[in-house]
Amino acid sequence: MRKAALLWCLVLGLLALFVVGWALTYPSPDSKNIRYVLWKADLYRMNLDEATGAMVGDRNRDGLVVGKTKAQLRDKFGLLLATSDASPYLKRCYQNSSWNNKDVLFIGQSPWMVVFDGDKATNLVLMKGC
Repeated sequence: MRKAALLWCLVLGLLALFVVGWALTYPSPDSKNIRYVLWKADLYRMNLDEATGAMVGDRNRDGLVVGKTKAQLRDKFGLLLATSDASPYLKRCYQNSSWNNKDVLFIGQSPWMVVFDGDKATNLVLMKGC
């Protein structure tokens, strides 16, 4: 009985050491940050600004959006803004882009724009430097 308890303590200690090491190695807003990885898997509620910041370095960020419905994206990201509610900078970027006159929503106040065909997202665009 005592050996089993000691083994559990050792396993939990190693797990805690692993998690702390991971968190220190990849601080936020890194796409490899443990909080971001857990948020992607719907296991952690993360601040939307931090999450959208980490998406910049995420090679698989399209998988968070493409193919999802507007309702699914609202569940994941919360606030989705129409172009009329976006910042003047994002509105200008949208109007000068090849996506002008397409159905789009912006993820919160971030520069991420989601392009839709019907109710399904078809593209995720970072609207910076326009």
